[in-house]
Amino acid sequence: MATNRFPTPRSSTTNTFQHVSGANSALWLGVLFCAVLTGLIWLLGDRLAAFPKLPDQGTLWYYWKLSNPTWVTRLSAWGLYLVHQIANFALIRKAQRAQLTYTSGLHSVNIQALAVNGIFAVLHLIQTHIFYDGLAQDVSILSSQGSVIVLLVWVLMMENPRRGLFFGKRAPLHHDIIAWAKKYHGYFFSWAVVYTFWYHPMEVTQGHLIGVFYTFVLMLQGSLFFTRIHVNRWWMVAQEVLVLIHGTLVALQQGNGIWPMFFFGFATLFVVTQMHGLGLSRLTKTLFAAAFGISIAAVYSQRGLAQLNEVIRIPLIDYLSVFVLAGLIGAGLWIARRTRRLLIRAG
Repeated sequence: MATNRFPTPRSSTTNTFQHVSGANSALWLGVLFCAVLTGLIWLLGDRLAAFPKLPDQGTLWYYWKLSNPTWVTRLSAWGLYLVHQIANFALIRKAQRAQLTYTSGLHSVNIQALAVNGIFAVLHLIQTHIFYDGLAQDVSILSSQGSVIVLLVWVLMMENPRRGLFFGKRAPLHHDIIAWAKKYHGYFFSWAVVYTFWYHPMEVTQGHLIGVFYTFVLMLQGSLFFTRIHVNRWWMVAQEVLVLIHGTLVALQQGNGIWPMFFFGFATLFVVTQMHGLGLSRLTKTLFAAAFGISIAAVYSQRGLAQLNEVIRIPLIDYLSVFVLAGLIGAGLWIARRTRRLLIRAG
């Protein structure tokens, strides 16, 4: 999820596999792998009922963790997570140091990343059925949810120069902030996705299955860095919209009646921001906006106008967070520049 401007590809094929091993083929085969593995998780799910769990203890309680964890069960989750995380960081660093360009094929490091994430996806399934516990035993659910929220906000900020933030209009974010965000986003995205992946056991509730498929897709995206498909605007928006589907279905499953907050909240992000980076005609954008407005009218004529604030809760938080995140990065850059100047003067 970076910029949509592609540097001129290198002519060398030493590190790039074309044709059959192209990035487009890798994407579709990867999505198929994600779907098959998610199906396997579902098929094996009945075995997980044997693992004892504590009763639900409220809103912030994560139910799917062992009632009697041991150092072995903890080591199985944390150990595999750390190896997975370090491997991804190392591959990102390797790709950046190689100064790769965006190509239609796969670099050798892409194949390595696909292999690493595929292997650890299978290992997590095995680990769940032997030891069950994920990182949830030791850290709050807010850490997992928060990491993904920041990832989505980071994308909104990073894509601001290309598609704008509000109806195609760019927010006044300094180019140094965007440049830094693009350069280092891979490390944060890798942490957010891999951490969330190992937070949950591979359970078979509707929410878990949709969530793990979404996480698989994000790991696939992360494995295709420095390829043209990685910055394909349709593929990028598809991943952003997946959170609408995931959030809405999880809310419906929980039966708490707040599914419109997720559906219309993330739909607002699409209408206000995301669709403006797709090169759509004015008529198409108008039709999307009209469908959005009609849907709101239909739902809230039943729910009552007093509940209309649900529509703006998620967008308000996300858009404000864009400026907070940009401010934090900007402050960090200012401190770094100031420190360098002081060190130069002192030297």
